[in-house]
Amino acid sequence: MLYNKSMKELSELLDKKEIKSLDIAQELISRTEKIEPEIHSYITFDRENFLEQSKKSDERRASGKSLSKFDGIPVALKDNIAVKDVKLSCGSKILGDFKSPYNATVTEKLAESGFLISGKTNLDEFAMGSTTESSFYGVTKNPHNTEKVPGGSSGGSAAAVSASLVPASLGSDTGGSIRLPASFCGVVGIKPTYGRVSRFGLVAYASSLDQIGTFARSVDDAADLLSVISGYDKKDSTSAEGTIDFSSDKLSGDVKGLRIGLPDEYFNGVSAEISDAVMNAVKELEKKGAVVEKISLKMTEYAVPVYYLIATSEASSNLSRFDGIRYGRRPEGVESLGDLYEKARSEGFGGEVKRRIVLGTYSLSSGYYDAYYLKALKGRTLIINDFKEAYKKCDVIMSPVAATTAFGIGEKMNDPLAMYLSDILTISANLAGVPGISVPVGLDSQRMPIGLQIMGNYFKERDILNAAKAVEGVFGKYEPQI
Repeated sequence: MLYNKSMKELSELLDKKEIKSLDIAQELISRTEKIEPEIHSYITFDRENFLEQSKKSDERRASGKSLSKFDGIPVALKDNIAVKDVKLSCGSKILGDFKSPYNATVTEKLAESGFLISGKTNLDEFAMGSTTESSFYGVTKNPHNTEKVPGGSSGGSAAAVSASLVPASLGSDTGGSIRLPASFCGVVGIKPTYGRVSRFGLVAYASSLDQIGTFARSVDDAADLLSVISGYDKKDSTSAEGTIDFSSDKLSGDVKGLRIGLPDEYFNGVSAEISDAVMNAVKELEKKGAVVEKISLKMTEYAVPVYYLIATSEASSNLSRFDGIRYGRRPEGVESLGDLYEKARSEGFGGEVKRRIVLGTYSLSSGYYDAYYLKALKGRTLIINDFKEAYKKCDVIMSPVAATTAFGIGEKMNDPLAMYLSDILTISANLAGVPGISVPVGLDSQRMPIGLQIMGNYFKERDILNAAKAVEGVFGKYEPQI
C-alpha cells in the first residue's frame, strides 16, 4: 500500500527505484474514486492530468534530471490558490468556471521541486467559515466520522490528507483555518509566521491575516513541504526575508530546556477531555526536560470582536472586485450598473459571505470607522504586545486548538455567533502574526481527534515544529477508520 505512506517514505522508495511516481498516482486515483464520494474533499480532481504529471516525473528520474527528492510526490491545493488554467472557484458560485491565468508563487515553488498537483480541495466559500459547510459545491465530511464536520475553512485539504487520498496538502489560515481542521481530522497543520510564505496567487479574504500553510500526516512532512513553499517573493509586498531552517533534517525532537508557556485564558470553557489530553502532552514534554510555567495572555477575551471587525472590514474591501465585470459571473437582463452589481452579488455570494461583507462595510462606513475599525486596530496592537511580553518568558505557548472536538454537520449553521467562537483559541495567532501548529494528542470518548496547539515567536517555526515532533514521538499519528 502506497496511499498511507508519508512524503518521506515515498521519496525514499522513488530514490531506490522500488516504485515509480505513476504507481503512486494510480493507487491514489483508485483510492480517491472509492473514498471521495463519501467525504467530498475535492472540488477539482483531474485524473488524466495527474497521470500525465506522474509520467513526466518518471521520465525526469529515469534520465537523472529529477528536480528534488520530492519529484513525483502528489500534493493537493486549497481552491483559493491559483493554478494556471485550472478552475479557481473559492467554493463560490460567483466565480463559476473561472480558470486562473497564472500560477500562485507557492504553485511555482511546488512545480520547481517536482511535486504533482492532484487537485483543488473544497473550502468554506472564500475561506469564510469554520466547518467547510458553506461551500457552493457541497459539504466536506470528516473521515473519522462522516456525520461530523472536518473543520474549516481548509476542511477539504485536511480531509484529503486524513483519508489518505494525498500525502500532504496546502491550505490557508486567516483565523485558524489550517489548525482547526487539522485538529478535527487528526493530522498535522501549520500556519507559518505572517510573511514567511508568499500570498501572491492566494485569493484574498483578509490580507493582513491570511497565510498559506501545510497539512500532512507527520510533522516531518509538514515541515518539509513548508520549507519548499517558504521564502521572500518580490511579488508580495508583505513577504519577508528569513532563514529557512525547519526542514525535517533540522528537527531533532529534543525539548530539553525548552520553555513552555501555558496561558490560563486558553483553558477556560474547554472540555475536560481536551484539557486533560493537552496537559498530558505537556507533562510528557516536561519529562523530556522542558520547563513549564503558567503565563497570562490577558487580551484574549477581546480577540473575537477584534478579529471579526478587522477580518470583515478587509473582506468588504477585497471582495469588491467581484462585481460581474472584473470578476464574477455576469447576470442576465441587467438594466443599469447598480442593477448589475446587485444581481451579480446577490445571486453569486452565499449567506455567510454576504453577512461578512455587510458587517465589514458597516464597520468602515462614515461615522462608524473610528468607533469600530480603528478601535479594533488598537485592540490588535494590545494583543501583539501580549504575545511579545509572553515570549520574554517562554519559547513556545501550548494550548488546545479548540474547546471541543469535531461537532455534527449542521449543528452550528444557524447560530453564527457559536460558529465564530469555534476559532476563539486560534485567531490571536493571526492577529499577532505568530506561527502556530496543530499536532494530534489522542482521541476523545467519541473516537474523534484532539489537537494540541503550539505557538512560537516570529519566524521561529523551527521551535514549534521541534516541539511538535517531540509530541508526535509520544503519541504517534492517527489514521481515520475509513
